[in-house]
Amino acid sequence: MTAKPYIIVVGVDYSEVSRLALREALRTASDRTGSEVHVIYVETDIRLIPDRGADGEAEPEGNLHRLSAATCFAEALQRLHEVVTEEVTAFRDSLHDAAETAIRVVSHIRTNTPSHAIAQIAADLEADLVVVGTQGRSGLALVLLGSVAHAVVTLAPCPVLVVRAKHLSLAPSIEPPCPRCLEARKQSGGNALWCEQHRAHHGQRHTYHQTDRVGQETNFPLVFDER
Repeated sequence: MTAKPYIIVVGVDYSEVSRLALREALRTASDRTGSEVHVIYVETDIRLIPDRGADGEAEPEGNLHRLSAATCFAEALQRLHEVVTEEVTAFRDSLHDAAETAIRVVSHIRTNTPSHAIAQIAADLEADLVVVGTQGRSGLALVLLGSVAHAVVTLAPCPVLVVRAKHLSLAPSIEPPCPRCLEARKQSGGNALWCEQHRAHHGQRHTYHQTDRVGQETNFPLVFDER
């Protein structure tokens, strides 16, 4: 009985970060004998518009819808094949001994929302790992993962590896300090933390004193900022 291969599903959308995810999937697969990498691209722009026949009349709607969809799928699959071939060739060229790292790579085109399609094919193939890239989006969860990656992590039936570029900053934008607040601190010797405009938002400063048992010399103020 043939052992089940280690199956990796990787979602791509032709962005640089998704190419990075594909490279990581190939690298991970190269560490396991008999691995398979299934690359999925989700087509979200299938144009089901009836074509015109030779006489200018529209063909039967159902037939032409199927024809237009098939044409779009064929074009999408061709593009995916070219991108995957490019990345696989570059990865193979980077290896010292390609003969020892035989990896089966399969391309898939799907429709539906990207996250659902990626999770569904992972379930269909009994995948061991899903790899997705992330650009980073607004909002806490989306900044950490990215909208599609965040949804895939929730839906996938197996572990998910989220890949991002090293230089990508996920920190939210931080505004510089208010110059009026800085001036208020300077003028008050630090007693006033906020200018008049921001005082209402930040609240009043409250100072409490804690007495150490050793002696009065070790007293120190604890400052609590009400928010």
